[in-house]
Amino acid sequence: MNLHGIYALTDEHLLPDPVLVPAAERALAAGITLLQYRNKLGDSATRRRQAVELLDICRRYSVPLIINDDIELCADIGADGVHLGQQDGSLSAARKLLGSNALIGITCHQSLDLALSAESEGANYVAFGRFYPSSTKPGAPAARPEILTEANKQLTIPMVAIGGVNAENGGSLITAGADMLAVVGGIFGSDDIEGNVTALRKLFSSRQEAL
Repeated sequence: MNLHGIYALTDEHLLPDPVLVPAAERALAAGITLLQYRNKLGDSATRRRQAVELLDICRRYSVPLIINDDIELCADIGADGVHLGQQDGSLSAARKLLGSNALIGITCHQSLDLALSAESEGANYVAFGRFYPSSTKPGAPAARPEILTEANKQLTIPMVAIGGVNAENGGSLITAGADMLAVVGGIFGSDDIEGNVTALRKLFSSRQEAL
């Protein structure tokens, strides 16, 4: 799969239960490339139900569903892959459980060494960030756009930029080398989900036209 474009992440505060699935469908219809289900607060039954509902609509739009952190939930419902932080289990264990076709992404913060290690272990993409202040993960380590340029010289797998990304600031991250923009509030933080996704997608179109 060509991992390029807008990577939307759900958030339990911005998207409470009644809003989650309809909002995600609007983002899918607007043209996101990947959807990640992220819910740190829900009980296991709620999280499984929500993930199944999201997987159903992702299938209809032919967009992969990535599960944040929970390898077992991903395997249980047959989602397309998992995104792991540095404390969320090993990549090798995820690959063993989920199989060779699963998409596995790894958070690497501001570390090229972590990204190179993830690539060597078989990650499908790496994520750098946070690049800007983020209400979703305010305590995450800060990263500089230069890490994308640096990593682009040594990595062969796609790079995701995350952390406070929106249509106003995402262009510089694409210029620096990001293949995908991972976005939470910049998509779901206002009611104009379609407009937000469209504006973000235009950043990639503008980059292509400039090349």
